[in-house]
Amino acid sequence: MEKDLIKPVTTPSEDTEHYFLEGPHSRFDEFKFVFKVMGEFIKGFRKLHFIGPCVTVFGSARFKEGHPHYEMARKVGGMLSSLGFTVMTGGGPGIMEAANRGAREAGGRSVGCNILLAMEQAPNRYLDRWITLNHFFVRKVLLLKYSYAFVVMPGGFGTMDELFETITLIQTKKIQNFPIILMGKEYWNTMINFINELDDRETISVEDLQLLKITDDIEEAKEHIQNFAINAFRLKQRVETRPAKILGE
Repeated sequence: MEKDLIKPVTTPSEDTEHYFLEGPHSRFDEFKFVFKVMGEFIKGFRKLHFIGPCVTVFGSARFKEGHPHYEMARKVGGMLSSLGFTVMTGGGPGIMEAANRGAREAGGRSVGCNILLAMEQAPNRYLDRWITLNHFFVRKVLLLKYSYAFVVMPGGFGTMDELFETITLIQTKKIQNFPIILMGKEYWNTMINFINELDDRETISVEDLQLLKITDDIEEAKEHIQNFAINAFRLKQRVETRPAKILGE
């Protein structure tokens, strides 16, 4: 006679996302989780309400100052600031720090959406404003919500996740056809070959390949953003608006 499996009883921990994704819990616990997530979204919306328009820079947390990828991201941050954009990153070290640093050095705005991890990630020191979040899915929404272009530097699983989610949202028309720029031709070469194979096998369309711009040239990236973000979406110089502190802005 077959027996039904019963999930072991566990208790909530501080790692609410881990607990939530274990499977069904009590209705009350899941109701509380929804409100915690809602509160995190509202906090993010209020904190970041006046920061845009932004360009989000994705990339690895592992590259240190002096590494070619770090220095390229630093130049990217300065270039984006020269166009009038606020530079947004995940707020941590490595590529994130470099892009925020470049923005700060160029006199531009620099913001971050930091994430609490088991090995704590602290906001880097080049941020003008940041928010620290518990949930990756909230973080990714905020990194996308305020940006008109995305620059993807070399990175690992997290960077790939951010890149392909952004491409999917554009491909499925959930967000506008914002430019996505991959910096570092050699690094991305294997992935691009695989994407071309997807086209050969007809699991994506030819048009999907046009979503990406791959370059090593900062000026070429700048021109692409000028044409396909600023001009395409008729962005204008930001008019300063005073945030309301009572709303957490």
